Amino acid sequence: MTNPSDKLIVALDVPNALAGLELANTIGDAASFYKIGLGMLTGGGLALANELKDEHGKRIFLDMKLFDIGATVEAAVRGLAQFDLDFLTVHGDPYVVKAAKEGASGKDMKILAVTILTSLDRQDLDGALIKDGAIADLVQERAGRAFDAGADGVIASPQEAALIRALPESAGKLIVTPGVRPTGAALGDQKRVATPATAIADGADHIVVGRPIWQSADPRGAAQAIQDELAAR
Repeated sequence: MTNPSDKLIVALDVPNALAGLELANTIGDAASFYKIGLGMLTGGGLALANELKDEHGKRIFLDMKLFDIGATVEAAVRGLAQFDLDFLTVHGDPYVVKAAKEGASGKDMKILAVTILTSLDRQDLDGALIKDGAIADLVQERAGRAFDAGADGVIASPQEAALIRALPESAGKLIVTPGVRPTGAALGDQKRVATPATAIADGADHIVVGRPIWQSADPRGAAQAIQDELAAR
């Protein structure tokens, strides 16, 4: 049975594992699911993931956004899958998703495909020579292709969650939304955002919140306030 508190994933976007463990201990039972990203990889991120999972009973989302040739992605995912973590991100190109699913074969770790990063806007896509079109349309198209390639879910802005959930291919799939900001919180580098309750109402299964929690003077209180908002909807 899914724990309702798992809807909130707290991003441990802090410099190293010691700071991450301290933050997780401060938050305590106000969060049961944590994201560890690329920025902490050289600061003991994998060790922290294992400690939080094995010793504290937390669920772990490893946000690596893997992107390489298929054989390399498959090998990397196979290595990471041995730790029995919960979620792993890869870029949403179909060949990458297929390779990641091969690497995760036999394990419960879910492969989540990145559609278009929530920090990007159309000008950024133009600079990267990404084809013309509205971001929402491109996200929906990439999500559908990722699902067809076997992705267990996608990462997408909360503003596109409803569009993705409307896809027939999304049945039984996960939608995880970063770019979530509680009412009144600073946007930071995110450009496509929504409040926690809105993101869930629009079809997201999990929301990822970082700075509004770890930059708070009361991280536990900030996490609990989001849990209360989600429980009240």
